[in-house]
Amino acid sequence: MDFATSTDPAVQRQLDRLTLLSPGADILGLERITRLLDRVGNPQLRLPPVFHIAGTNGKGSTCAFLRAAIEAAGHTAHVYSSPHLVRFNERIRLAGSLIEDAVLAPLLAEVLDAGGDIGASFFEVTTAAAFLAFARVPADALILEVGLGGRLDATNVIADPAATAIAQLGIDHQAFLGDTLGQIAAEKAGIAKPGRPLVTMAYPPEIASIVRAAADAAGATVRSEGEAWSYTIENDALLYRDALGSLETPLPVLAGSHQPANLALAIATLRHQESIVLPNSAFAAAARDARWPARMQRLGEGPLTALLPPGTALWLDGGHNANAADAVSAAIAKEAAGRPLHLILGILDNKDAETMLARFAPLAASFVGVPVAGHGHHAPAALAESARAHGVAISETAPDVPTALARIAARAAETPAVVLILGSLYLAGTVLAANGELPR
Repeated sequence: MDFATSTDPAVQRQLDRLTLLSPGADILGLERITRLLDRVGNPQLRLPPVFHIAGTNGKGSTCAFLRAAIEAAGHTAHVYSSPHLVRFNERIRLAGSLIEDAVLAPLLAEVLDAGGDIGASFFEVTTAAAFLAFARVPADALILEVGLGGRLDATNVIADPAATAIAQLGIDHQAFLGDTLGQIAAEKAGIAKPGRPLVTMAYPPEIASIVRAAADAAGATVRSEGEAWSYTIENDALLYRDALGSLETPLPVLAGSHQPANLALAIATLRHQESIVLPNSAFAAAARDARWPARMQRLGEGPLTALLPPGTALWLDGGHNANAADAVSAAIAKEAAGRPLHLILGILDNKDAETMLARFAPLAASFVGVPVAGHGHHAPAALAESARAHGVAISETAPDVPTALARIAARAAETPAVVLILGSLYLAGTVLAANGELPR
């Protein structure tokens, strides 16, 4: 459950209604969202071409690259993403701009007035409100990020997307999606639609066969990396190839060695659809212009960075599973480049903290465990104890991120260092707000 708040009283009244009316937990299934959408006139039938993106990790970055490419080509794009980091409005981007409070409040009221008795979840109500907004504001495309899984996610009411895509697969949300990678892959591939491309990264053969079976059952055509398209990195550039030819882009500005794969997936998705036309220059612009907050984001000047000694780099990432840990640990090791790395971790209690610590402990000069305010989380003391067991001698707790940074500053005053805050998008949201870097 997302306990959203707003500084706008009208929006907050509707969010309070939503909190009272929703079941208070994530639930999957299309019956409630279908009923809800029917009550508000089925706006999902009046949308611009939809690019529907699933995946355990990387789907948000892929959506960011899609948006940057589409806008660079002179088109307008709606975007639906989750969760929000600071403001609920971040979930709904209308033709390039975050939805305004004056538009959002009556939209939420309209959905809740029409279907408050259905028992729809927070995400289902949000999805219905977003589709209403997208149907009423003209745009050339809609980039639609799956919330959870795919097959039974509320976004999967879209019957005829321009293209679907699956980013990196990994183990997460087992209570909803299954305990094996194969089960999770089948759920993600449930977004495949008849006659439309399902664009995927390269997966192990046993996983690829599951994805292909789901696509075949839906009547979709798989366009997988290694078969329909490929990319390489050469001379600090990304070289992409498919049946239409090859193109070159700069490496992504988004930090991390995993981001070229997400950029390539976005390019492949756009090159395997027929709804909108983009020049090759749009893909180069996407590499330069895409931004995705709280994913290997270096924080700028603000109240939090001011707590650290000059020359200290403060990084933020909301990653919280094994695949994210692999990608982010590799990225931060490169960014640290021999400088001491100080780690601040806050992680929800339904996430695998031990795996996260196992990946980062070998890199860390010190560790601070913090709570994730407003959410069930691993006890900071337990995190610090585990960090010590993984070999981080200086391991402690703090009641919040500013206190953690102050303690790190006291230790790191003499040596230029790198600090990484990670483990939860909810924690990341509080960090961005505290440093005055609201997503726009």
